Amino acid sequence: MFDFDEALRLISRQTVLCVGDLMLDDFVYGEVTRISPEAPTPVLAVGRSEVEIGGAGNVARNIASLGARCLFLGVIGKDDAGRAITEAFARFDDAIVPRLVTDEKRHTTRKVRFVSEHHSSHLMRADWETTQPVSAEIEFAMLAHAEAAMAKVGAVVLSDYAKGALSPKIIRAIIDKARQLGKPVIVDPKGHDYGIYRGATVITPNRQELGAAVHRPVTTEAEIATAAAELARMVESEAVLVTRSEEGMTLHVEGQRPVHIPAYPVKVRDVSGAGDTVVAVMAVLLAMNAPFEAAMRAANAAAAVVVGKRGTAAVSLAELRHRILPSASLAPEDKIVFDWSVLDERLAEWRRLGLRIGFTNGCFDILHRGHTKLLAEARAACDRLVVGLNSDASTARLKGKGRPINPEEDRAEVLAALEAVDLVVIFAEDTPLELIKRVRPTVLIKGADYKRDEVVGREIVEQSGGTVILVDLVPGHSTSAIVERTRPVKQVIES
Repeated sequence: MFDFDEALRLISRQTVLCVGDLMLDDFVYGEVTRISPEAPTPVLAVGRSEVEIGGAGNVARNIASLGARCLFLGVIGKDDAGRAITEAFARFDDAIVPRLVTDEKRHTTRKVRFVSEHHSSHLMRADWETTQPVSAEIEFAMLAHAEAAMAKVGAVVLSDYAKGALSPKIIRAIIDKARQLGKPVIVDPKGHDYGIYRGATVITPNRQELGAAVHRPVTTEAEIATAAAELARMVESEAVLVTRSEEGMTLHVEGQRPVHIPAYPVKVRDVSGAGDTVVAVMAVLLAMNAPFEAAMRAANAAAAVVVGKRGTAAVSLAELRHRILPSASLAPEDKIVFDWSVLDERLAEWRRLGLRIGFTNGCFDILHRGHTKLLAEARAACDRLVVGLNSDASTARLKGKGRPINPEEDRAEVLAALEAVDLVVIFAEDTPLELIKRVRPTVLIKGADYKRDEVVGREIVEQSGGTVILVDLVPGHSTSAIVERTRPVKQVIES
């Protein structure tokens, strides 16, 4: 049995080389309230926009978000989109080390998606791109960077969006070098000639791409398994992982029975970039010599996380751990928020419904009667209660040596299991001020051991017309007191 808990702890030691087609993903969100008088087309009243590194860059973002390190190699044009990508990569510090080759004759690929906020549907997409293969000069520069990086990594990803960065010569040279060094190569393919990927360790087509590769439609699990085996023989790969959208995944490994797994039952908000997440997780797991099936199951869990987010999204290590580990699956997982963009969506939905949002916070290290009374009274004062939870690091700074007693994942799950709690959000700062600014609660609740003017965030809430409520404490109930009472017992046992 593969130990996922141990594997997730080792992710931070992994480094992956990602080579592929870069894009700038631009999402324009708004509301559609009318049809244009000029033509039968909806008018999007723009409310906000988000820009992210997409394409192969999203694979790199996912690798970094998991806590691993990514050496990234790609091509950009000498244009605004290329400069935006360069600036975006700089925000990742050492988590992503980019080697971007500038080709003045190319456009940096840019995709602008216009999205109806209310219906969560894409209305239109506009693309700027150059798709011809890179020149011999660019090939030479790319291969020089790849050669220098190969010995430093545990796995290699080729993320092919058919925009020209991965020419047949580059693909061939990288696969051959990786095989020589014993590094697994994970390919996210495009096009119809999969022979260019010959010798890759694992190839990850979706069902439509698999059908195009074997020149026939594939519908049933049996047809998919047969076609995957045929593709594996065609490209001489050890494995083929077929992604089947809401139906799950199929894995073919040479000499083994095919494995079909269902997708997690989740509310799908946006599938943009889900394939990038799958490839990233496969690469990180294979870099630590995980079996193909274990890597697939981790990738399936990660995909379930990102399709629940808007835009080109990445999965964090905490989100993956929460989704995949059995202990986490017992908690009401839809209550625990690791990604603050998901928090924004929940809050926006509650506000649209006119619900009164409350907020309280704490370390909640050893949950006791005082905590449950505070949370119950807090929930009684609002329609939805958000609980800010101090991270392990901030709890240690606030409470001192030996604290927290319980790690943040455990504390979050215990809180989420309570009926009074609607959302749990972990924050890393010493105070919840930034989180309160994000939540903008109508009601702010704290224990009566605070004076009103000592409550962090009071000004923010009251300035927007909200109220601060102080809940009476239960005498003799505090985590610190519990810890103190257990020390004599511990000392007797140790002596």
